[in-house]
Amino acid sequence: MSQTLVPAAAPLPWNRPLIGEDEIAEVVDTLRSGWLTHGPKATRLENAVRERLNVEDAFAVTSCTAALHLAFLAADIGAGHEVITPSLTFCAAPNAIRQVGATPVFVDVDPLTLTLTPETAEAAITPLTRAIAVMHYGGQMCDMRAFRQLADRHNLLLIEDAAHALHASRDGLTAGSTGDLSTFSFYANKVAAAGEGGLLAGRGELVHRARLLGRHGIDSSAWQRHGKRNTADYEVTVPGLKYVMSDLTAALAVVQYQRLPEFTQRRAAIAAAYTSALAGLPGLSTPTVLPGVEHGWFLYAILIDPDTAPLNRDQVAAALLDRQQIATSVHFKPVHLLGPYRDMAHRPLPVTETAAARQLSLPCYPAMSDQDVERVIHAVRDLWT
Repeated sequence: MSQTLVPAAAPLPWNRPLIGEDEIAEVVDTLRSGWLTHGPKATRLENAVRERLNVEDAFAVTSCTAALHLAFLAADIGAGHEVITPSLTFCAAPNAIRQVGATPVFVDVDPLTLTLTPETAEAAITPLTRAIAVMHYGGQMCDMRAFRQLADRHNLLLIEDAAHALHASRDGLTAGSTGDLSTFSFYANKVAAAGEGGLLAGRGELVHRARLLGRHGIDSSAWQRHGKRNTADYEVTVPGLKYVMSDLTAALAVVQYQRLPEFTQRRAAIAAAYTSALAGLPGLSTPTVLPGVEHGWFLYAILIDPDTAPLNRDQVAAALLDRQQIATSVHFKPVHLLGPYRDMAHRPLPVTETAAARQLSLPCYPAMSDQDVERVIHAVRDLWT
């Protein structure tokens, strides 16, 4: 008797960028132009962000980490200063805070949204506090109206890490439009993916200083000098770094940025399908979206309670990968538990530590087909039966 072999399903990655012909055409155009470094494409991206967010200035840089570093440098944050920030985040912001000599002060997050709250931030303010650096976890914005009022009341700088939230909004405010400075990411797995790249936006005088610091302290860009004056005719105004985004990166980023409404709509549809299908599974919590929030859905983060679910978080992740070739991810290992921060004194962070032990990010990105989404749903539900 012959046996029919059912082909194994192809691996489903946790994330995959959606790159179309327009992105390819922009990259080819840049290659043919002969101008590869920061130039017309990066300038187009900066103008698009300025217009969309209605901010005074924007500067396209090599990464969101570079944007954060420049933000703290431009704001003269350094030794003896404290910056309030969440620990449930990637290490980029705390690392940048340490790089300028300041101290990150980790505070706990809201158990429903996993975002920083004005109340927990205010409780951590001391005479050494210079800034609050919020992070829009997974694409759900913090309460930026309340944070703006809090920062103004205490004369603090407000920085938005909007790496997860390029197309998110809350109560009529767009992510990145309210902070004194805001940072964005175009990393390979982000909502608008360019492989690498970031952007700093906000108050004109601060972005202007960041731009000087990010191009060696030189008073004009290579693109501005090109064909207009001798390339050696420049002045160094401050001892700076080199953080400018190349036009090759910007060629991808500018098209991806234009596609944010399309991308976010698809992510939201996938999230809605997950929430509908996974609701009611014992020990599994789906993301809460607050009223007035347009979620960016960089992450679809479920929480798995090991006391009431059939498997714990790590067992679910391993089963999905081993049995169904479905990849997941974890966001994040709390920064206060990482090497350089482990010995720092900090307030108790019970919500952060519990969420970090239970959180699992399911695949949620525009390149997924409806069949991919159903595959994830059935695979998760099968683990609960």
